[in-house]
Amino acid sequence: MTKRLILVTLLLVVIFGGIFGWKYYSGMRMAAMMSEPPPPAVVASAKVGVESWQPYLHAVGSVTAIQGIDVTTEVAGKVSEILATSGQSVKAGDLLLRLDDSVDEADLQGLIAQRKLAQLQFERNSKLLKDKSVSRSDYDQARASLDSAEAAVDAKQALLRKKAIRAPFSGQLGIADINLGQYLSPGDAIVPLQALDPVYVDYALPERHLPQVRVGQAVEVEVQARPGRRFKGVISAINPGIDRGTRSLRLRATLDNPDGLLRPGMFAEVSTVLPLRDDILTLPRTAVTYNPYGESVFVIKKQDAALVVQNRPVKTGEVRNGRVEITEGLAAGDEVVSAGQNKLRNGQPVTIDNRVKLDGTVSGG
Repeated sequence: MTKRLILVTLLLVVIFGGIFGWKYYSGMRMAAMMSEPPPPAVVASAKVGVESWQPYLHAVGSVTAIQGIDVTTEVAGKVSEILATSGQSVKAGDLLLRLDDSVDEADLQGLIAQRKLAQLQFERNSKLLKDKSVSRSDYDQARASLDSAEAAVDAKQALLRKKAIRAPFSGQLGIADINLGQYLSPGDAIVPLQALDPVYVDYALPERHLPQVRVGQAVEVEVQARPGRRFKGVISAINPGIDRGTRSLRLRATLDNPDGLLRPGMFAEVSTVLPLRDDILTLPRTAVTYNPYGESVFVIKKQDAALVVQNRPVKTGEVRNGRVEITEGLAAGDEVVSAGQNKLRNGQPVTIDNRVKLDGTVSGG
């Protein structure tokens, strides 16, 4: 019994001794590993570049026809002839519609006859006045009758011209909602007419931009109906005053529109072109870490034949095509971490591997 107890005790000592010995050995190895410096982090890098950027003042506006009206009639009448169709392009003076003028034509013939008679009477009195066969008052009365007859003919001819509705300017007709035999009253709309080449784009800018804009300055316009297309024009007018409600400045740009791609009422994104800016310091947008207290980058520096990173605050400006403008904190040629900076800390060693590009492709070599 005693021997068995001793054997069990020795066995337990061996087992627990092995366990504690392994634990001690593992702890020593862990301490040794912890005492070794961590391997350098692998990052991608980018250098601060110098570029020339074309700055713009961005705004939204609307396309407006340079001339646009609803063609109307000045006189009443029944539609006797429709010569233009909806959507047709017309020239200034083209006949669009004619009102019934048969009664006015008959009246005109009577007035012409009266004018002819008045002309004969005046000529006769003119001859008789030379012989003193008529009084001066008879001659004056004949002259007045002739003038009155001519005025009546002119008035009737003007009325007839108004019954022939013509395009006041060149442009494109809209949808006409009239029919033959329809009676039109003065002022009734006949058909919309818009001049589409050129067109205006009206927009507004905050008043602080007043010193940066002038008549003749270039603009570029984009509309949702023509994605990827930029239309070029110039500022043709600037309001002399500032809107008191919005404290904004109203501008009007003129754009050539030979193909009629821009239509009145379109929503327009307007970019007013400013003078070219040179020596812009830029970085890939991924190189900048954005925080509530400001932006920063990890600058790569050489230290004791190794590469280490140092966190540095920067100030950024405009973002364009995946690159961000650096306005303060870096100089041209500075090398920074462009990818892999999430777990970096100040003074940490790094190695650079730029074989993998930011778009996921692998560079050659």
